[in-house]
Amino acid sequence: MSICPKNKSSKARRDKRRANWKMSAPNLVKCSKCGELMMPHRVCKACGAYNKREIISVD
Repeated sequence: MSICPKNKSSKARRDKRRANWKMSAPNLVKCSKCGELMMPHRVCKACGAYNKREIISVD
């Protein structure tokens, strides 16, 4: 068995394959305590809360 390609892939075929490989926008949810937008399952940067409990103190 060989890993080498049998035939040359054209630039169009290569670029078509790569067209779906892109970044997605980060998923944001509202903080349940202060309402600020934050990433899910992470401590809120605005109020320092996670799951309605204060985890870190924010000045």
